Amino acid sequence: MSLSSTDPEITQAISEETIRQTRALEMIASENYASAAVLEAVGSVLTNKYSEGYPGSRYYNGNGVMDTVERLARERAKSLFGADHANLQPHSGAQANMAAYLAVLDPGDTVMGLKLDSGGHLTHGSPVNASGKTYNFVSYEVDRDTHLIDYESMRNTAKASRPKLIIVGATAYPRLWDFAKAREIADEVGALLLADMAHISGLIAAGVHPTPVGHAQITTSSTHKTLRGPRGGMILCDRELRRKINSGVFPGTQGGPMMHVIAGKAVMLKEAATNEFKEYATQIIANAKTLADHLQRNDFNLVTGGTDNHLLLIDLNNRSITGRDAADALERAGIVTNFNSIPFDDKPVREGGGIRLGTPAITSRGLKENHMSSIAEWITRALNNIQNEIELEIVRKEIQLFLADFPAPGIDLNT
Repeated sequence: MSLSSTDPEITQAISEETIRQTRALEMIASENYASAAVLEAVGSVLTNKYSEGYPGSRYYNGNGVMDTVERLARERAKSLFGADHANLQPHSGAQANMAAYLAVLDPGDTVMGLKLDSGGHLTHGSPVNASGKTYNFVSYEVDRDTHLIDYESMRNTAKASRPKLIIVGATAYPRLWDFAKAREIADEVGALLLADMAHISGLIAAGVHPTPVGHAQITTSSTHKTLRGPRGGMILCDRELRRKINSGVFPGTQGGPMMHVIAGKAVMLKEAATNEFKEYATQIIANAKTLADHLQRNDFNLVTGGTDNHLLLIDLNNRSITGRDAADALERAGIVTNFNSIPFDDKPVREGGGIRLGTPAITSRGLKENHMSSIAEWITRALNNIQNEIELEIVRKEIQLFLADFPAPGIDLNT
């Protein structure tokens, strides 16, 4: 039986979400539109198969096809990123991180990660996360004046704390990383280096951002952000860590893999190896830089003064509004983003002193530099009128009309 006849409530919810995704400017930096091919793979009969273990060494019979799918995904990831080994089984970027920690750390070991309000991720040692509860995390920060990663401060912190693992990568950092410098610091103190490239993996795959592979012994990522794949994770590592990483994933942190999602990751990796994807990633950065220029002309303060990648972080202190209030107003105006902490934030995490904007999803819809001035104007009007529902509704309708010429990839409104 069809979904609509079996469960009309869920059918209605999916229909409403489909409409929402097509009628708003999706500008959350960690969101994107997967292709129709990726969605088809994820919605396939592969979801029916239990495949605990690894290719050639499963705990269930009937996995010949699953072995083919997973090996394809592995080889494509290794080729695309130039890695010795790839594990595509993690269910998310967060689980990839936890599996990597389990592989090379013991509970209580000292680890260095970027502080949350400097752009770090929850799994980089937040005290409310399993990472911070299991390991002894010490934090390094961005420079107080420039808000850029201060590698000398990182070196000093590493020398003082002698971590077993150093983590580089972020969830809200708009500049390039110097992975070679980070490896140099890790080597000085005898630490392993883990690069969390969750946000920038698509840019790295396209060659428009420096790669951590070859510098970091372990690299983790989600697969649904700039890579435009299904929601999931992956781990790349040096050859000598292969067995430890595999064991950290299974049986260390999860059971059977989601083979339908791994198939979607395989499709994603094939798409990311094309010239079209390289052009797409190049356009992401061009759009972000152009949007940054227009927002600065409209008196917005950008953390670090701009961007080198796919995201912008706006400091709202000069506007006397919280990130949450700004994000809520923008959503009512048809612009979906998220409130975010800013470096050395004096506001609670649940309010945030800023908002984070990203260009991956709008670039997937075909927007280019010449459209960024309009987006900047809509953002400005919305945040200048956060309590004016009439003006917010006017902006929302203008955006809907504008987006009619830019269909969302992978979404067919006629089905």
